[in-house]
Amino acid sequence: MKVLVRCAGAAGLAVAALALAGVPGPGQVAAAPARAATPAQAGSAAVLEINGAIGPATSRYIVRGLEAAEKRGCRLIVLQLDTPGGLDSAMRDIIRAILASPVPVASYVSPPGARAASAGTYILYASHIAAMAPATNLGAATPVSIGGEPEPAPSPVPLPGAGRPAGKSDEGGAGKAPSGGAGGEEPQSGSAMERKVVNDAVAYIRGLAELRGRNADWAEQAVRGAASLSASAALEQKVIDVIARDLPDLLVQIDGREVKLADRSVKLATRGLALEHMKPDWRTELLAVITNPTVAYGLMVIGIWGLLLEGYNPGAVLPGVAGSICLLIALFAFQILSVNYAGLALVAVGTGMIIAEFFFPTYGSLGIGGLVAFIVGSLILFDTDVPGMSVGKPLIAAFAVVGGLMMLGIVYLATRSIRRPVATGTQGMIGESAEVIADFTGRGRVRYGGELWNARSERPLRAGELARIVKVEGLTLWVEPQ
Repeated sequence: MKVLVRCAGAAGLAVAALALAGVPGPGQVAAAPARAATPAQAGSAAVLEINGAIGPATSRYIVRGLEAAEKRGCRLIVLQLDTPGGLDSAMRDIIRAILASPVPVASYVSPPGARAASAGTYILYASHIAAMAPATNLGAATPVSIGGEPEPAPSPVPLPGAGRPAGKSDEGGAGKAPSGGAGGEEPQSGSAMERKVVNDAVAYIRGLAELRGRNADWAEQAVRGAASLSASAALEQKVIDVIARDLPDLLVQIDGREVKLADRSVKLATRGLALEHMKPDWRTELLAVITNPTVAYGLMVIGIWGLLLEGYNPGAVLPGVAGSICLLIALFAFQILSVNYAGLALVAVGTGMIIAEFFFPTYGSLGIGGLVAFIVGSLILFDTDVPGMSVGKPLIAAFAVVGGLMMLGIVYLATRSIRRPVATGTQGMIGESAEVIADFTGRGRVRYGGELWNARSERPLRAGELARIVKVEGLTLWVEPQ
């Protein structure tokens, strides 16, 4: 997941100070950084932390962080990495934002013991500066499916004499067939789809390596063979640029380096930059938990099984409600549904469930499920900084509170109706009064509800007396004196 960083650069103040001093000479301008060495004058560096698996919430956070850093005038953006990898689509969103960033981006695998595996390796290669802390590692960038890799099919056993021309032997190497395909390359194992995915990933990371002047051959090994490197080995093989103990040490070591942005080359002046961290907001943290690949996979399984159980047991309600919500969230987490469609679907489903609760009371199953879907969908759908397109969180909270109170009211009324005595049918007759028509002991007749009923009583009853009904058997009432 990615973390957004705030920056408040003061580069403009330094330029204004030089202009007021009236020092137009090139030599004196070059000396300006020495006089502006304090953090307040040097500007700031934005620090965005990527901790854990990379998903849609992470890419959203990093992309917005890069945009915010540019608007605030930050002179450097540091992506502090500690990730096992993540979704390919989210990773590519981040890399596109890095490649388009007008502010230099430095990826830094930190703290000691951290890693930049899989998607983290691609991000490291895409950054203008690649750095690692001691006792960290990177690599293992082979793409795998969400559900894991299937068991490889057994290799076919070669037939005797296969692979060499007739009349030739393998002695002394004569007559050996080439071990690989065309050009002497080793044939690739796996299905056609797996080969396509791996070859696409190889081309992608090699392009990034060539763009940044890093070791492209090792990058291919990291994809094809899941190769990994420690920090010292990565520096030796020119996979990274520096090894830094901490962020201040990183700023000192990269000071004066020249990096190439989209349309120009920039010489870094990072010594003395103020570091400003921005933690993710609660909405990003919530979506980061939901869109974690492990959690998303569990939600998908719950969603499928919930819909299956509802199909096998129509009217159970709860499995269908939970299944539909979990499945929609999982589709958003896997980026199968875009943010707009997933949020809109959750809001629509949630609203429909809340309305259905009024017509088909389910003791809160539909209502509470709809409320959850409405809140999550609102957070996803209106998660934007575009002016005029965002909805205030207090308004979403107000709708959620009102909906929750309505659900509690429905549940209260439903539970109170359960405790009420039965008012219809034979059960509703128990305890009611019936009028005795004529004196009798044992068998007789009584009037109840304007109708004459056969009655039985073990005690004598007189005409006009009221008797209490204690049991109903068919068309006979068992009564006793009140």
